[in-house]
Formats: sequence, C-alpha cells, structure tokens
Amino acid sequence: MKAENKIDELLPHQITEKADEIAYSKATKAFLSAFYLAITAGMFISLAFVFYITVTTGANDLPWGIKNFIGGLAFSLGLLLVVVVGGELFTSSTLTLIAKASHKITTAQMLKNWAIVYLGNYVGATFLVFLVFFASMYMGDNGQWGLNALNIAEHKLHHSFTEAVTLGILCNIMVCLAIWMAFGARSVTDKMFAVLLPVAMFVSSGFEHCIANMFMVPTGIMIQHFAPAEFWTVIGHSAREFSYLNSSNFIINNLIPVTIGNIIGGGVIVGLMHWMIYLRPLQKINKKS
Repeated sequence: MKAENKIDELLPHQITEKADEIAYSKATKAFLSAFYLAITAGMFISLAFVFYITVTTGANDLPWGIKNFIGGLAFSLGLLLVVVVGGELFTSSTLTLIAKASHKITTAQMLKNWAIVYLGNYVGATFLVFLVFFASMYMGDNGQWGLNALNIAEHKLHHSFTEAVTLGILCNIMVCLAIWMAFGARSVTDKMFAVLLPVAMFVSSGFEHCIANMFMVPTGIMIQHFAPAEFWTVIGHSAREFSYLNSSNFIINNLIPVTIGNIIGGGVIVGLMHWMIYLRPLQKINKKS
C-alpha cells in the first residue's frame, strides 16, 4: 500500500472524502462539546466584526472598494480562529448535508446538530455584544466607532427578502469554499492563506452571514436603545434616526432570510455539489460490486 503524502495538499476527491468524515464527526458530536465549541465560534466571528468596525471607522476618504477590502481582510480573523483554534460554526455546519447524502447520519441528527450550533453561536455572539457595549467601545474615535456600527447594522435591515436570501447564498458559498480549501491544507500557514481571500471577498462585497449578523445588528440595537446622551451629542445624531433598528426587523428582514441563504449556499451548492461529483459515483460502484 502506498503511504499517504503528508506534505502535499489533498487532491479534490480527497478533500471531499475528508469533508464527508468531518461532517459525520460534527453531526455525531456530544451535545455539550458541540454547544461549547459553538459558543467559542460565535465569539470568534463577533471579534472579527469588532476588528472590521475598528479598521473601517474614519476610513471614508478611501475608495469604497479599498475600504471594504481592508475591512474584509480584518474580518477574516474570525474564520481563521475557527479553523485553527477550533469551533463549531453554523455556516460551515451546513456541510453536514454531505454526511446525510452519504446515509451516514439521519435528517434528525443533522437538524439537531444545526440547532445546537446555531444556538451556541447566538450565545457566543450575544456575550460579545454585551462585552463591547459595556466597554463603551461605541465612544471610540469620538463616537465615530458607534456611528459606524449603527450605519452598518441598519443597512443590513433594508434588503428585500430575495436580496437577503441571495446575499446569504453568496456569502456561504465563499465561507464553505474557504473551509473546503482548509480541509486540504497541511499546515497552519496553508489554512490561513486558504481562508484569507474568500472571506475578504464575501465581506468586502457585502454578502450576508447569519452568525456575524447575530453580533452586528444587536450591537447596533444596543447602541440605539442604551447609549447615553453624551454619545448622541458627540456624533450629532439622535436615537430616533435609527429607530428601524429593533429585534423584530432584525429577525424578519435579515436573520431568517440570510440563514436560509446560508444553508443553500454552503450545504447545497458547495457541499452537495462536491458530493455529487466525487462521492456519489463511488457509492454507485460500491452498490454494483
């Protein structure tokens, strides 16, 4: 038997086989392990958005594309932490559709895993919302950090349902392609380069990530509802100008459609497409033999 090459990257069919194994492992992970790892992933993605807000605050003089690209590079920190340190992120957990297609897990197991990870991500993101707010980060750069956060959060609530779903699809195509390439990497450096540009691309293009939005929009809501009068005086705006920032608008106009889009983009377009190309033919051969 030929020994496995431990230096070269995995080939596409090997990546798909590895993804199938990882998907099974994710879907059958113990409840508490999956939940705690999901909390950490929610925190990692939230920290990445803190980085994004910080580097784009005061950067309005830059060309629009350059400003967004810099922010996208900063945001890639989140997925890098998930990939290298470890974490369960809902958007990449949609790839467990591969294990379902391979009949390694049931629909119930897959949906249970999605629910656990989604909830854990929400807990982690919410924890960071409170940390950032009580650290008064919104007062950074004489309140411009908070104003930037408000504008980003409110913008996310003004997509139509179709736009939000589509932006969610586009986002998770890129996220799951980044994860897919990281599956084929042999070193931490390989993983970092695999993740960097796909994430920078989706962020700079304005695609929508449901877990990132669990941090970003509630941060805007917290600032709109609870920031002190000093903040509004400093930035020269009033809380009434951002009244559209509320929980019902967030859930209906953003979280639900973006989550649907993320499932389609990651689970179906990336996961099932590669399964059909590389694993489905093998299963047919095995059945015949």
